[in-house]
Amino acid sequence: MINTLIGNIGHTSVIVAFVAAIVSSLAYFMAARPQVEASGDKSWRNMARAAFYVHGAAVLMIIFSLFNIIYEHRYEYYYAWSHSSNHLPIHFMISCFWEGQEGSFLLWIFWHVMLGVAMINLGAKKRKEWEAPVMAVFSFVQLFLTSMILGVVIGDVKIGSSPFILMRDFMANAPVFQMDPNYVPKDGTGLNPLLQNYWMVIHPPTLFLGFAATLVPFAFAIAGLWKGKFTEWIKPALPWAHFAGVTLGVGIVMGAYWAYETLNFGGYWNWDPVENAVYIPWLVLVGSIHTMVAFRRSKQGLRASFILVITTFLLVLYATFLTRSGILGNASVHSFTDLGLSGQLFTYLAAFVVLAVGLLVYNWKKIPVTEKELTTYNGEFWIFIGAAVLCLASFQVVATTSIPVYNSFMGFIGIETNAALPADQIAHYTKFQLWAGLAVALLSGIGQLLWWRKVDKSSFLDAITMPGMLTLLFSSLIIILSNRFDILPFKLDNPVYIALLVASLFSIFANLSIILGLIHKKVTLSGGAVSHIGIALMLIGILFSSGYSKIISQNTSGLMYSREFPDEVNRDNVLLWRNQAVDMDKYSVSYRGKFLKVMDVPGYVNQEILFRTADDYKAIARADIKVKDKVYYKTGDTLALDAPENTYYEIEYKDRASGKNFLLYPRAQVNPNMGLLASPDIKSFVDRDLYTHVSSIAPEEKEWSAMKEYEIAMGDTVILNDYIAVFHGVEMVNKVPGVELKQGDVAVQADMQILGEREKYHAHPLLIFKDGMAGYYPEEIGDLGMRITLLNIDPAKETFKIGVNTTQREWVILKAMEKPFVNILWIGTMIMAIGFIMAITRRSKDAAPVPASPNAKQNRKRRAQAV
Repeated sequence: MINTLIGNIGHTSVIVAFVAAIVSSLAYFMAARPQVEASGDKSWRNMARAAFYVHGAAVLMIIFSLFNIIYEHRYEYYYAWSHSSNHLPIHFMISCFWEGQEGSFLLWIFWHVMLGVAMINLGAKKRKEWEAPVMAVFSFVQLFLTSMILGVVIGDVKIGSSPFILMRDFMANAPVFQMDPNYVPKDGTGLNPLLQNYWMVIHPPTLFLGFAATLVPFAFAIAGLWKGKFTEWIKPALPWAHFAGVTLGVGIVMGAYWAYETLNFGGYWNWDPVENAVYIPWLVLVGSIHTMVAFRRSKQGLRASFILVITTFLLVLYATFLTRSGILGNASVHSFTDLGLSGQLFTYLAAFVVLAVGLLVYNWKKIPVTEKELTTYNGEFWIFIGAAVLCLASFQVVATTSIPVYNSFMGFIGIETNAALPADQIAHYTKFQLWAGLAVALLSGIGQLLWWRKVDKSSFLDAITMPGMLTLLFSSLIIILSNRFDILPFKLDNPVYIALLVASLFSIFANLSIILGLIHKKVTLSGGAVSHIGIALMLIGILFSSGYSKIISQNTSGLMYSREFPDEVNRDNVLLWRNQAVDMDKYSVSYRGKFLKVMDVPGYVNQEILFRTADDYKAIARADIKVKDKVYYKTGDTLALDAPENTYYEIEYKDRASGKNFLLYPRAQVNPNMGLLASPDIKSFVDRDLYTHVSSIAPEEKEWSAMKEYEIAMGDTVILNDYIAVFHGVEMVNKVPGVELKQGDVAVQADMQILGEREKYHAHPLLIFKDGMAGYYPEEIGDLGMRITLLNIDPAKETFKIGVNTTQREWVILKAMEKPFVNILWIGTMIMAIGFIMAITRRSKDAAPVPASPNAKQNRKRRAQAV
């Protein structure tokens, strides 16, 4: 039965949220007018607050309604059917919420509500004069965002896409709905397999919080231009800019780690257009933070701060247009499909471009400019150079990423263009970004020394001497260890890489000297230095892990696996037959078999001891399942499988020198719509990660030979497919997994031993006589490519008939690579985040208004009475 109540509540809440955003933005606009502020009339402000709170409550109700249809498996709604399924655990149901465009817009709206409520309360208690203009911008943004999920059609115009549309409305032309409009599917299509990862539960909310937080400094900048407070906005906006910087930065790295752990391209960053779309505004945001800090100190860079803060938010909107309009459909595997909202997204972007740029141009000459000359030994000078480098790096990425937009625009005006994205995007972007990273590292070291030491020409050498000497010492040591000895897993001989290493080490030591000098004063002052150390470590981690990533699974057999495979698969992968070791670099590697994940059982379970049932998510244990000394299931127990579509391939690595071994379980599934989806397993060492994934697997449907029959007696020895087999006899069994035995039914189980090349195998084929019919349950031995069936028993002759089919043995094609010192990247990210948090703490205290003294209050009262 179709339940439209929750959908009606949700859709009504969307309309309420949209209307409340309109009311709030208009009321805040009225409250921000000079005559209203001068009169002290609070009615407009109170109305605006009330409308925003109504908007926030409606947004929460939308979220409740949407999650309810997902959690309760209400497949009468298209959103639940297209993103969820019956067997998803609750944490992946949360991921379902923002897998679709509508849900991700709603997540963005939610964070704006939270930030808006924080701004209202902070404004009420601290800086009342900023609330009306800032929240007018907030509410105006919410108006546009809420319209994206409005789902209203007026004539031929569609405004937004509703997450509460029913299946029968979305797929009205489908035959099943024409026959039965009230048809409800029994299950949904499920969450994208690649998104079934715990990072997809926390990465999107973090990233969207970063997106949302960029609105705060933008709103202050617009309010400053609007109200003529050209300098005052920097102080309250700066802590929020730091907050947006750390949240967006950490969100980007979370996404990189998800790609590293889930995708199989062999890294954490592929310069995909959608990756670029979030990287671009972060670079400009970091540049804006530096110019704002410079203005707080020297009153220089105000215009640059306006430009960069506004550009950051506009680039966030541009990223939204890129990823959601469908314009990157042929250029990115991550972008959303077009829901018919491209015109609405463009309107959203254009409205704020016109508003922001128009205000900035109108007030440009009014923005104060300091006439103080900057010299080479001013810290501010190097900050501005650093901000310029970040903006240039951003421009290179945005220019290339926007090629599909350029082609689309030229086609729209009737001009055909042949512009194409670079064939090797990684090389194209890295060629410039590497030098930008080098410049950033060098400038962050020099700039920090000049910022805190206030040195002149004569003392600059003294300030730079110790960091410089330590840099030369450690970089020389690393180069020697990598080139003369085998201590490091690579040879550092590329001049560009050496330059980046030297610059990064200099940044670390220069900023470390600043921290040591500030510890005696106030540790929170060193937040910038800590962040710069984190960035430098990230650059070193990227340099080593990407620049010196080494494929160790080179095909040295001289064989081509398949002409259908790309050259790199035939070249950079090894073929592993089951239980047949292959030498790979310093390891001996073996494929041991297929494993599945069983609910409530740690690790993985060999699928050979699991009897699969008609229910894909249920299996019966064919043997005791135990881990260490604990038995989780006994033979015959029914158990639940966790994501049975995923198969884990046990790969044993054995270090030939030390004899130590370890197991990896790369995951793969054959998806009917997406082909082979393979995710790596990673073994982390102190100095490297060993990254392993399967590139191809043996087909599930095997081609068996014609059955060959043998008549044997108890104790006979027979040659089966070139292997010696001993038939020990048969025994009666009372319990067969998945089969109900009634009185009169007979089940017998053969006991055979096959001597393989490296180990002995036991086969127990079953023969069941049930209801006057014979049922055959063969035993398959994957290592030997053999299937044995017990066909018949002749009590008179005391002989048994078995049938044997043969097939190709199981195999996988495996790719493995070593990524040196990749952990430095993740450690650097955490250090960068700590530095940002320290800066937020410091700037928040600086931004807090100083309470007026009692005398000042009395003086203001006397002046008011005099007036």
